[in-house]
Amino acid sequence: MAKNPITTAPGEPSKTRVVRIGAREIETRGLAAGFWTDLYHRSLTVYWPVFFASAAAIFIALNAVFAFLFWLGKDPIANVSSDLPLVMSLFYFSIETLATVGYGDMHPRSDYGHLVATVEIFTGMSFLAVMTGLIFARFSRPRARFLFAEHPVVTMQQGRPTLMIRIANARTNTISQATARLWLFKLENMNEGHQLRRFYELKLDRREHPVFSLSWTLFHIIDESSALYDLAPDDLASTDAALALNVSGVDDNSAQQLHARKMYSCRDIRWNHRYKDITSLSVEGRLVLDYSLFHEVEPDGTPGVPSPSLTDASEDAGAEEALSEP
Repeated sequence: MAKNPITTAPGEPSKTRVVRIGAREIETRGLAAGFWTDLYHRSLTVYWPVFFASAAAIFIALNAVFAFLFWLGKDPIANVSSDLPLVMSLFYFSIETLATVGYGDMHPRSDYGHLVATVEIFTGMSFLAVMTGLIFARFSRPRARFLFAEHPVVTMQQGRPTLMIRIANARTNTISQATARLWLFKLENMNEGHQLRRFYELKLDRREHPVFSLSWTLFHIIDESSALYDLAPDDLASTDAALALNVSGVDDNSAQQLHARKMYSCRDIRWNHRYKDITSLSVEGRLVLDYSLFHEVEPDGTPGVPSPSLTDASEDAGAEEALSEP
């Protein structure tokens, strides 16, 4: 299931990390910290307050260093104000130099001062370029707003036991070439006496959607070819089974590829249940989708509120094959 771990070299620091996969927390040990080698990834994934606080700390630290270098010289800066302590004046001059503002009042007047200012200007331009790139990368990173039902359900569909998962596009815009793939992860005992976590793809009845803009119910038929065939809830629990659903598509507004993943524990599956129908008709005759019922499930045999014709109409309303409701 996982790649070969990168172990730490002798004397290299390591730390314990808690990794969240779905609702499950896994503790990892023995990996190299890799702070500097993975700095770009950290810059993209930290929270915005941490990102800007770290940038501000680096900015202050750089100016403090260059202010100290100016202080080491012999009067390298002209027109230093006597109203402020020398250190503060040099610090503010460093900020103006690093930002390439240059008000024109204070300026270098010695070779040493020009040398430090040259290095600081180059550092400031590089810092600005890096910050601009990181902020743009963070803002422009595509993020899908796919809504996943809290519980998969197993019910009878067309006379066959079927696993269903309902998803929706929360932006209600068009996602072209939408594709879904469902996987089952479980522990298996090998003949040699050890256990391995194996994964099996659960074939979906319709794994592609040409125009995904509202909701989409995925169907996996549990037949002889299914990895779930002849398995009871206790069997899944004993193998620590889990479901992984991957959904991707192209956002028509931004032309960006979107990806989303949802993990389900075997305890999340509701057996002999079906989703409540989220469709109805308004007074004006328009099709209504009530997403407040999106996560609701009901036991098999519960009479449905919508008429059969309405349920059938949701199968392909507005080119939305996704609107099918059990």
